Amino acid sequence: MSYLKFDKNLMINLEQSLPKEMLRTNQAGAYHCTTVVECNTRKQHGLLVIPIPELDNKSYVLLSSLDETVIQHGAPFNLGIHRYRGGVYSPNGHKYIREFDCESVPRTTYRVGGVILTKEKMFISHENRILIRYTLVEAHSPTMLQFRPFLAFRESNALCVANDSINSNIIPVDNGVASCLYDGFPTLYMQFSRKPEWVSAPNWYNGIEYVKDLERGVPYSEDLWVPGYFQIPIKKGESIIFSAGVSEVSPRSLSRMYDKEIATRTARTSFYNCLKNAAKQFYLKDRNDEFIISGYPWGVVLARNTMMSLPGLTLAIDHVKDFEDIMATISKALIRYFDTGETSRRIAGIDLPDIPLWGVWAVQQYAKSQGMEAAAKMYAGFVSTVVDAILGNSHPNLRVDANGMLSTMGETSPVSWMNSALNGRPVIPRSGYLVEFNAMWYNALMFAASLTEGDDAMAARRQAWLDTAEKIKPAFVDMFLNDYGYLYDYVNGSYADPSVRPNMAVAIGLDYSPLDRRQRKRVLDVVTRELLTPKGLRTLSPKSYGYRPFYLGSPEEREMALHQGPARPWLIGFYADAYLRVFGMSGISYIDRMLIGFEDEMSQGCIGSLSQLYDGNPPFQGRGAISHATNVAEVLRTLRTLKKLNV
Repeated sequence: MSYLKFDKNLMINLEQSLPKEMLRTNQAGAYHCTTVVECNTRKQHGLLVIPIPELDNKSYVLLSSLDETVIQHGAPFNLGIHRYRGGVYSPNGHKYIREFDCESVPRTTYRVGGVILTKEKMFISHENRILIRYTLVEAHSPTMLQFRPFLAFRESNALCVANDSINSNIIPVDNGVASCLYDGFPTLYMQFSRKPEWVSAPNWYNGIEYVKDLERGVPYSEDLWVPGYFQIPIKKGESIIFSAGVSEVSPRSLSRMYDKEIATRTARTSFYNCLKNAAKQFYLKDRNDEFIISGYPWGVVLARNTMMSLPGLTLAIDHVKDFEDIMATISKALIRYFDTGETSRRIAGIDLPDIPLWGVWAVQQYAKSQGMEAAAKMYAGFVSTVVDAILGNSHPNLRVDANGMLSTMGETSPVSWMNSALNGRPVIPRSGYLVEFNAMWYNALMFAASLTEGDDAMAARRQAWLDTAEKIKPAFVDMFLNDYGYLYDYVNGSYADPSVRPNMAVAIGLDYSPLDRRQRKRVLDVVTRELLTPKGLRTLSPKSYGYRPFYLGSPEEREMALHQGPARPWLIGFYADAYLRVFGMSGISYIDRMLIGFEDEMSQGCIGSLSQLYDGNPPFQGRGAISHATNVAEVLRTLRTLKKLNV
């Protein structure tokens, strides 16, 4: 039985099926994303969405969808579904779905009278090409299939409007046609493994609506161009493969291409396997460099998200080489920034003040996975350079004070992961001494000293790091630990922010913490009592002023709520680390139970993955990006930690 299978009763109920989305990527920036009934509900949905580096770093929807029609005895049965103006769904093809499962590849089974047709979709790795295999399982009379492509050729966050500027020319190619609606875009090749008939029937389909965008209070209606349709007869037991890509392919190679690609897939037969598949979807190879996409369907390459998610997306699934390759790319960009002040065109936010701290933390996880000797050989130079650069005040927005503590300026623009902003100004102006910055700084100094232990050439530098860490320890406790047993979120001058936030979980979850075990436990108790949910830690306690648990409303309202209550799954990684450090082996079963809430999400939202955030109050609905790198990463890292402890 499939771990991810949905039956007819769910699929034909749009109230239940439309919220379930699926995602596939090619690990080179392209993706396919839609709902399980294949009704697009976001402007970012599409059958083939690709980056076009010649234009910019954004993604572009070329092929929005492909409507299939089964024809028997001259009667058409359209399997597609779209929402049109006024909330009307047509042509209601979901009523023919009998089953959907996503164990290996997304597989939909349709039944139309005596016809049983299966449809399986496969994205080709590192190539802008999607394959769809149709198999006629059962038919009692001659059957014809028609395929109607809906073309967009637009940026994924934009919308298409009917116009006279399109290039409507259709170019015949081997077993298919090619089209390019606008200059500057690549040509889209649509081909079949068997020769189809192309019927020209050009038309704009107007008023297609995206209900998720309607809910978000952003533009939600567009027009799509349908140049015509393919038709091809199919016999019982026969399979036909459709290819959509930006280069022409030999139709004879499609079957081999499909079989070769499916052999590399990990079946989604468990919680771990679902997250492992999700983890690899964030990989991005661009020429000689490797990156991590922050999330889908609107993620980009972000320095902070890359460092935060790198250990979980690679080491936790035994992809050590991918860690090393991605780390090589981002560490090079960070060192270049320290040396020259040059930011990265490809990696956004490399100049933010906490990036060096997260970089050292990522290397620390590598050391725990591969051993200190291997980590020292690979990264001692990087860690030493970063720590000395911070000590030398080489970062324009990090200052080491006399007490060894780090301060930063965050009143005019966001500097931490709590980066919500309106009109360029931070919603939460965290400035001065930030609790997680200083805990991570202490951790970085101690880890750097441990990493270079025994290296006589580093003795003087090690001692300087240890001396600084020794100053930080009492200063941290005096500054952040309050009489109520938890940590202030930030201290700016005479103001100590009393908001109960999850950044203190980072402080107590690090390998090296300025707090002793008793102090960690007091903080952990507050975090457990006020922040813990089945979907991670709340970004603000319900007892704190300004609590807004639901990520709903206009873009401005959502931005205001982003870090004022909704829960973040990635914080469970630090929470679990802290809990296990306080309670030891006796805490394993408790953390194992905490993960049940995330396993439940495998069949919700983006099936097999985790959303960007969840409402802070029941029923803890997933919101934001449907698949988020840091969340998948830290839950995977927690699973790996439990596995090691249970050995």
